[in-house]
Parts: sequence; C-alpha cells; structure tokens
Amino acid sequence: MDKFKEIRPIVLGIVKRDNKILVSEGYDKVKSEVFYRSIGGGIEFLEDSKEALRREFKEELNIDIKVGEFLGISENIFIYNGKNAHEIILIYNVTINESDYKERYHIIDDNYETDAMWIDINKFKNKELKIYPKQVFKYLQ
Repeated sequence: MDKFKEIRPIVLGIVKRDNKILVSEGYDKVKSEVFYRSIGGGIEFLEDSKEALRREFKEELNIDIKVGEFLGISENIFIYNGKNAHEIILIYNVTINESDYKERYHIIDDNYETDAMWIDINKFKNKELKIYPKQVFKYLQ
C-alpha cells in the first residue's frame, strides 16, 4: 500500500498518566515543524484494530498493552513532507504495565528513528506544542 496514494486505516492508542500523554515526536521537513502523535500505526488486511494496536506498541516500544475503551473514529486529510495523505483513524484508550514505564522510549520504525515521551497535556491545550491528528485533542480532556 502506498500511504500517499490511498486511504490508510490506522489505529492510535491514548495512554495517559498524571496529566501526561505518551506520544512520539515527528518532524515535517517541508514545514520545518516538530509535532507529536499518539502511538499506533497501520492496520493490516484481515487484522483486528485492537491486535494492530498491540502489535504496533510491541514493535515500536517493545511493551505489551491493555487495549481499553474505544473512543472514536476520525478522518484525517493532511500534507506531510509535501505529500498528500488520507487516514481513517480508530482511537482507543490504552494502559501499560507499571514495569514497562519509562520516561522516554527510543523507536526505530521503517528505518526512521524517533523518541516517544510523556508530555503534559496542557502543553497541547495551550498550543505550546502540536499534536496530530488534531481530532485526538478532544480525547485529552
């Protein structure tokens, strides 16, 4: 699947702890913009969205999660690094085991390296930092 030519089904997990959310850091080279996104990724053909979310957390953070309440579905049409993209996003609450808690996680995903970290939700609310997709913001209340 070419994620810049087709509608891509993805799943994201909202993990909260002490008014912080676990997010990965991204960078758009064309916009020169740092942004954050909840952990998750593409849903493979014939893969249940909850299983996809478990797989993504295992691949990216090497942790097992408990998938909780389904929060909603959202459509996201955007431009990333100068390319058009279109996603249908399923969003769930997620919890992680206390033993898997770290302040920062290093992610290597498709030859792309970044970090995941806990960021105070207020930094997104007061627009100090950007979180994408913007629709996730309503689940941070």
